[in-house]
Amino acid sequence: MTLSAEQIDAFGRDGYLVVEDAVDRGVLDALHAEYSALMDRLYEGWRAEGRVPPGAALDFWGKLSAAYAAGCDWFQPMDCSLPGGAIAADTPMHFGPAAFDMITHPRLLDIVERLIGPEITSNPIQHIRIKPPQREVHADETRAHVSLTDWHQDRGVTLPEADRTDMVTVWLAITDVTLDSAPLQVIPGGHRGGLIEHCGWVQTGIPRTLVPAERAVPLPCRAGAAVIFHPLTPHASLPNRSDVYRWSFDIRFNRTGQPTGRDHFPSFTARSRARPETELHDWRMWREMWQAARARLSGQPHVPIHRWDTSAAVCA
Repeated sequence: MTLSAEQIDAFGRDGYLVVEDAVDRGVLDALHAEYSALMDRLYEGWRAEGRVPPGAALDFWGKLSAAYAAGCDWFQPMDCSLPGGAIAADTPMHFGPAAFDMITHPRLLDIVERLIGPEITSNPIQHIRIKPPQREVHADETRAHVSLTDWHQDRGVTLPEADRTDMVTVWLAITDVTLDSAPLQVIPGGHRGGLIEHCGWVQTGIPRTLVPAERAVPLPCRAGAAVIFHPLTPHASLPNRSDVYRWSFDIRFNRTGQPTGRDHFPSFTARSRARPETELHDWRMWREMWQAARARLSGQPHVPIHRWDTSAAVCA
């Protein structure tokens, strides 16, 4: 798969692009299998502690719901990143072969290559997003990866060292995303206005007074589709008004040799036409890089992930 000249022009004009079938069915099936096995192990541990009901009759989604209702955190153990803020030596995270194959999928890298060139680094700003039906979300839930995502630009949630980095975000749908099941929404052409001030609330976001929300366009898509973003494109999620979970991954790529915006987390060469011997092909090495980062960063009082605070008047 590659992008047409018309698609590349549309990306430059609008700051986003929806590409159906960016990964194939085998990638999605492998992800479902890998994360189902992880969920089974997590649920078994919580069941042994008496925190959740018996799970024999529950599928992956049923266990997610039961665990979330019981206050058991499956997000961080499933996430392909370390959190911002404090990191412990035993902070859970997940780096498996199916997740690695998703990030390095040739079809996906072909798309990225057309936008930032053939020397591609897998950027460490990456997350799983599994959003329950909004009616199941706890009233005090503030995590963007589980509940609503505030308006933001992806460059606004990096450190300033990456302000000149050639980067794209790939938001990959693992389940079908309808208008009711928390699709992304974007401001077409919003990337041409530059970096907007963000506020460092619990979620890092743009104050609503600075977002022309009346211009927002929702982006429903099928499982396997990718929504590609320019790093300055304002976007947010709509609430999940459906009865099903919405599952996606938020991954990024930048031109090799440029700052990632979180250089304290590990990156790797996903594709290199000039030096193919530098490409990483072993998911175990990817996992080991993150384990080493966790050991190095554990115990530090705070690991910065953005540049903003709440002191500006617009953040009040």
